[in-house]
Amino acid sequence: IFGLSTQSTAYQSEVHERLHLPFPLLSDASLAFATALDLPTFSFEGETLLKRMTLLCRDGQITRVDYPIFPPDQAAQRALKILIPDHMLGDAHAHAHAAPAQPAI
Repeated sequence: IFGLSTQSTAYQSEVHERLHLPFPLLSDASLAFATALDLPTFSFEGETLLKRMTLLCRDGQITRVDYPIFPPDQAAQRALKILIPDHMLGDAHAHAHAAPAQPAI
């Protein structure tokens, strides 16, 4: 789990410490990631910020997107709900690609 925002690394360090977050925060201050993925943004007091969303990634691919998230205080609960099906999907994927059983002799 990572948090991503357009704020500076220094600002994120302060937020991480103040909120005692159990996950790291990644800075996209240059908007390179947001631009490459065409992520939704908004402007506030002259800053470009990312709209709240959850991207679930597996093996370097985005497998699920939860957007828009409102109210924002439900983001964590909503993320957990999409993680559970993905975990099951991962198990089904593993079983589908398992070697076939050998016949008993």
